[in-house]
Formats: sequence, C-alpha cells, structure tokens
Amino acid sequence: MEIKILGTGCPKCKTLDRVTREAVKDLGIDADISKEEDIINIMNYGIMHTPGLVINGKVVLSGQVPSVDHVKEILIKNK
Repeated sequence: MEIKILGTGCPKCKTLDRVTREAVKDLGIDADISKEEDIINIMNYGIMHTPGLVINGKVVLSGQVPSVDHVKEILIKNK
C-alpha cells in the first residue's frame, strides 16, 4: 500500500503523519508512507485544504486531522 501525507509541515500535517503511522503499525499493514510538502504537487491532487491523505493515488481525506481509529477505518476500506 502506498500512502502519502500531503502538507507543508504545519502542526496538523505532522499530527496526520503521526496518527497514520500509528494506525498502519496497529493494523500490521505493509505500507510505504511518504510526505509531500511541495505546494504545487499538493495542488495537483486537487485538494484545497491540508493536510491530505492519499492511498494508492486516491485522495481519501483532506482538511482535517482524524483520530487513529478513523485512519484505521480508512485504511481498511482502501486496502
């Protein structure tokens, strides 16, 4: 699974990165997690508010910081 955290490095973006990594670890999912901080590349995903969460090339969340449990639900739905 390929996961990207979209954000410029703000506290919300860092929190999304942390909860995503925690959710992946808790579920035992084999995932490649990367961060995209370039604003032009982020805009190419079509999101207007960061942070954003992309799974396998599909934007699944933007403009909010979810709980670990919410990220787990998203990961399970998008396996």
